[in-house]
Amino acid sequence: MEYTQIIYEVSEHIATITLNRPEQLNAFTGLMLRELIDAFDQVDADDDVRVVIVTGAGRGFCAGADLSGGGETFSKGGSDEIPEDVGIPRDGGGMVSLRIFECTKPVIGAINGAAVGVGVTMTLPMDFRLASEHAKFGFVFARRGIVPEGCSSYFLPRLVGISQATEWCYTGRVFPASEAHSGGLVRSVHAADDLLPAARAIAKEIAENTAPVSVALTRQMLWRMLGASHPMDAHRVDSRGIMSRGASADAREGVVSFLEKRSPNFPVKVSDGLPNIFPSYETPKFS
Repeated sequence: MEYTQIIYEVSEHIATITLNRPEQLNAFTGLMLRELIDAFDQVDADDDVRVVIVTGAGRGFCAGADLSGGGETFSKGGSDEIPEDVGIPRDGGGMVSLRIFECTKPVIGAINGAAVGVGVTMTLPMDFRLASEHAKFGFVFARRGIVPEGCSSYFLPRLVGISQATEWCYTGRVFPASEAHSGGLVRSVHAADDLLPAARAIAKEIAENTAPVSVALTRQMLWRMLGASHPMDAHRVDSRGIMSRGASADAREGVVSFLEKRSPNFPVKVSDGLPNIFPSYETPKFS
């Protein structure tokens, strides 16, 4: 797929996805939705990619939905995709959030400017969020007469707690990076020129020192266990994971490289297939 509203680049095992409508502060469109999903498909298919960074071109990260359609912007729902026998258009931001949630590689948000509406909700299933000191955030849905989207009613309270989530969503106000940091939404705040280098430093630490399959499984374990009803659910998954990974060539390389005091060279690839340590887990259908 040829991209016109994002830029996709890979170097040093890091894929960088840049939202690329700078004159519109990277406002979200149906085309951007499709390009983002395609880019994450590329990420999962490419064993050379170990980590993903998502950022924005120009002075914005993503200013939310493109409102050039005026008062009818939200009248047809969030996307053109309507599942059979349902009749309700799927929320486009939610489709992006779910694709990021299912990604097998860690995802880092480098939020360089305004992140409002879908511009902030799409970052919630990312594993880390770093912000420029110039970034601003807003869950502005109630001020536009709609409701939170992008699966944010699931992700946001889990990240920042229900009290902070309700305050930001009920008021719909835009707040600075310092408040996003103190509220637990972002990991750290950086000078504008330091943002991408800081994100790449985290990405390189992962890419250079960890087993890709172990990271992919760990990502699934941590996110999926957010909804577990008892720690025994995690114990079952942990036990299957240790059994599977402990017998792998990666585990042997991890121990031997440590004993030999050298960098590891993990041989198992994500494309070889992930062990099924979640035998009872099924991705829910939209219905």
